[in-house]
Amino acid sequence: MMRYGLTGIIVACILTIAAVRGQEASCPAGLPELPALSRHIEQADILNGNLSFDEVLDHGEELFRVLFNVCDGQGRPATTGGVAAREPDEMPFSRVSAPDSNSCFSCHNQPRIGGSAEFAGNVFLLAQHADPILESTSMMTSNHRNPLGMFGSGAIEMLAFEMSSELHALRDEAAAKAKEQAAAVTIDLITKGVSFGQLTVAADGKLNTSGIEGVDHDLVIKPFHQSGTKVSLRQFSANAMNQHHGMQAEERFDLNPDIMDADFDKDGVERELTIGDITAVTLFQAALAVPGRVLPDDPERRESAQRGEVVFAEIGCTSCHVPELPLDSRFFTDPNPFNPSNTMTDKSQMVRFDMTAQGPQPRLERSGDGAIVRAFTDLKRHSLCDPPEAADAIRFFCNETLRDSRPDVNGRHGSEFFLTRKLWDVGSSAPYGHRGDLTTVSEAILLHGGEGRASRDAFTQLPFADQRAVVEFLLSLQILPEAG
Repeated sequence: MMRYGLTGIIVACILTIAAVRGQEASCPAGLPELPALSRHIEQADILNGNLSFDEVLDHGEELFRVLFNVCDGQGRPATTGGVAAREPDEMPFSRVSAPDSNSCFSCHNQPRIGGSAEFAGNVFLLAQHADPILESTSMMTSNHRNPLGMFGSGAIEMLAFEMSSELHALRDEAAAKAKEQAAAVTIDLITKGVSFGQLTVAADGKLNTSGIEGVDHDLVIKPFHQSGTKVSLRQFSANAMNQHHGMQAEERFDLNPDIMDADFDKDGVERELTIGDITAVTLFQAALAVPGRVLPDDPERRESAQRGEVVFAEIGCTSCHVPELPLDSRFFTDPNPFNPSNTMTDKSQMVRFDMTAQGPQPRLERSGDGAIVRAFTDLKRHSLCDPPEAADAIRFFCNETLRDSRPDVNGRHGSEFFLTRKLWDVGSSAPYGHRGDLTTVSEAILLHGGEGRASRDAFTQLPFADQRAVVEFLLSLQILPEAG
């Protein structure tokens, strides 16, 4: 381990540039302006300890806050948000297909930087893969999404990493056993007490994935985006920088063997975001404080919130919103080895920090060599939709686009599956629902169908005081005030 809790080895062929790049002397189109971002940092100086952990976090916060301009490379006139080349256009912004923002902070700001957003901060997904769509917000062209809060997200990524690693180990053990016995082997896919169904491995190694539940058939848990599509904060950040701001990460474009073009978007700016920049904004988000509990001062409301926690469990809500899950390791590490090919996976450039001892407070609670994550989630995808033919069917969470190119876990297009919402910040993250169009916690509960229907029905049958207690409990789960 190197100084400041950051580790790694330099890859000399990539990391030979000086630590900090200053502002460029010129700007595209000859504008008498300077980039909004004050500087860029290099991965080499993070790995060498030339920059302290706090300095890296400060740079990450600047990247999260800054209003990128064209001198920074904002905009992507010759590429879609899905990293495909297209004929250049002169539209700097498109509310539907993006770029749609200058800053991460513009959509992650409540109750403070790194949080969620109200309905006005919603974004549209999937349309970024097409040429600009300027007029239609139809579900046939895009999905409407309310930005989620990022507090505690370092713990969430590491929890998903450990669970994915265990699922892979179970799969590999089953494959070895099937080969040894020359017979099919069926295993239960259970990690940290959460069941992801079953997997059958034939003697020849062929996988029968029909029994897998709540995760892609690659058995990689993807804890970011509401439908669970992004593996890591790094992948999430590099994608969002390109899609929403038109800021292109060199690892995704310049150094990507499939592209290798320093100005792929043809905006006149190269190396818009260095490997070090993406590391910094990743660590900034990973180190954001962990949400907690704020009980009301009023004695009656406090008692109600405490009773509500018990009732919440009694009506079955904790079967998906698992109150706490254990981390075997208390360290956040980046890059994530499960990252896709267009996001860095090079272990020799790995950095890490102790989530129980470094970064803003409050932090994770240490438990032995690991930690406890009280996020109220199982990191599993569930359907919250009743069958359309069912009496009194609840279909509120069934409005996903039919043009989604990524099949859901059952191979169908047009997904109704959503990752179990983390509730540890629910008292600070109104409005609710994937579109942010529910103003109260009660509405969110009452619109649960499908796998959540039984708990929803149990909630409706509670005495009013107990319903109120459940809500009071949920509203006590909050992003805590900043601590020293």
